Amino acid sequence: MFDLSGKRALITGASGGIGGAIARQFHAQGAQLVISGTRRERLEGLANELGERVEIITCDLSDRASVAELVPQSVAAMGGLDILVNNAGLTRDNLTMRLKDEDWDAVIDVNLTANFVLTRAAIKGMMKQRWGRVINMSSVVGATGNPGQANYAASKGGLVAMSKAIAAEVASRGITVNCIAPGFIGTEMTDALSDDQKSKLLTTIPAGRLGAPDDIASTAVFLASDEAGYMTGATLHVNGGMAML
Repeated sequence: MFDLSGKRALITGASGGIGGAIARQFHAQGAQLVISGTRRERLEGLANELGERVEIITCDLSDRASVAELVPQSVAAMGGLDILVNNAGLTRDNLTMRLKDEDWDAVIDVNLTANFVLTRAAIKGMMKQRWGRVINMSSVVGATGNPGQANYAASKGGLVAMSKAIAAEVASRGITVNCIAPGFIGTEMTDALSDDQKSKLLTTIPAGRLGAPDDIASTAVFLASDEAGYMTGATLHVNGGMAML
């Protein structure tokens, strides 16, 4: 079940905690990978850990020219592309009254526009082969909002709406487009919180713990599999119950 043998996957943001976990689980299920990100040293460490069936392509998603080349480079490296995981993202948090135009633009460009450009490029080949999976990483705040994150919430909510539109366009070609919306996951970002902040945060999560990167990666494996072939335009909320949507 959930066998990805022979499938070729591009994972952005693979140098981070969630992206790395997705890469490990995809690889364990037999997939061939291109792992992408901005931190080359971390990507090399992950590639060395996984061994065969892994290629590295660094890409800054704020650079439109680099984004335009990522899918063609991945196709050349693997001989095709079956699965695209748009996992990379960034934050530039501030209250709306203090949010600078450049911080709005930076978040929208990376979290939404780059994902559109990559998806548009990926589905061309997927349509010809009549099989494909696009998995977009949204967030719980894309559904609930969050003070100080108007730009981030807009990008993640927009990603959900965009995914639904594209899913409707390509469903007849055997391509699914879905989102995962993580809650608070134990990564470098949450490691920076104080013990008091973590304690307060845990009171909002019925499961009583932060999520683990593997919780998100397992969901991605399912969405990438043949078994998820009749699920498209959906958003799977993986948040320990903090927002039951």
